[in-house]
Amino acid sequence: MNRKPAKDGATGKGLVAAFDNNTKGGAMIMKSVSIFLASGRRASAQSRDQAGNGPGSAQPRGTSDSNAKDQTGTSRTAISRDNRRILARMDELNGKLNPKMLEMYKRRTHFSKVEVEALCKIYRKLVANASLNSKALAASNPGVIAKAGSSMDGIDRSVFRELLHSTFDIVTEETLMERIFCAWEKGYEGLPIRLEGWLMGLSTFLKGSQAEKTAFCFRVYDLNSDGFITKDEMFALLRNCLIKQPQDEDPDEGVKDLVEIALRKLDMDKDGKISFQDYQEAIAEEPLLLEAFGQCLPSDRATMSFLSTLQAQEDSN
Repeated sequence: MNRKPAKDGATGKGLVAAFDNNTKGGAMIMKSVSIFLASGRRASAQSRDQAGNGPGSAQPRGTSDSNAKDQTGTSRTAISRDNRRILARMDELNGKLNPKMLEMYKRRTHFSKVEVEALCKIYRKLVANASLNSKALAASNPGVIAKAGSSMDGIDRSVFRELLHSTFDIVTEETLMERIFCAWEKGYEGLPIRLEGWLMGLSTFLKGSQAEKTAFCFRVYDLNSDGFITKDEMFALLRNCLIKQPQDEDPDEGVKDLVEIALRKLDMDKDGKISFQDYQEAIAEEPLLLEAFGQCLPSDRATMSFLSTLQAQEDSN
């Protein structure tokens, strides 16, 4: 399905312009990935420190032998559990998955094992190079204080924004870009995207069913996450869809017209706002309305190119 950015004069003529598909050609899909996947080793000292200083590394002074004996079973269980958590965290930072985790993500996503492994490699290199870039920035700008370990938390906004622009062929204004980032990993709004969120989000983004993509787009458009897309939210999303003309006395009038048309199309129960049920029903009747308030999914060309690149990477190994 091709998408076209909605632009028109500020006359509010039809919502067709806002709902057209984007037909622009996709750039080379791994353009930005190649930027972030430059050679470089990821600093893993923090993870090693966590492993070395983890629970059970030393027994506190003053602990009697009898107490130690009484608590041996519990302590061993706690140490084992803590070590597993540390190792799992280290694996996540490295973008590595053990066979059980690999099988789990294969079941929970629409990806094959080959694709999951390739995406983990990309995640690892994105995070590693973001760490190197952060250190380079701090070194070249003494006044900039980088948050310790911030690059280890996952994919941040700057990396994500570049991926959307250059890899997934999504060019949109800042408000919508921020909303896509926040809606990516359900339950972790606004936080850096971790390995699990990276895989689950891409599953919907690239291979999701209509129901999954409908839920994702609704989360993007529901700016305050209250379960409704209100007139104010529609206005905020659509105001940059129109090219304002100098002779227009009130450029926002065209946006208000679009909001009213959107309500007629999407507000199925006519209560003046769009609920998720309204949105689902409207999309079921007219799938082209899925991205009614701005592009938040990759073009078909970008999707096919990205998936082809994953397969090519595996074939080359």
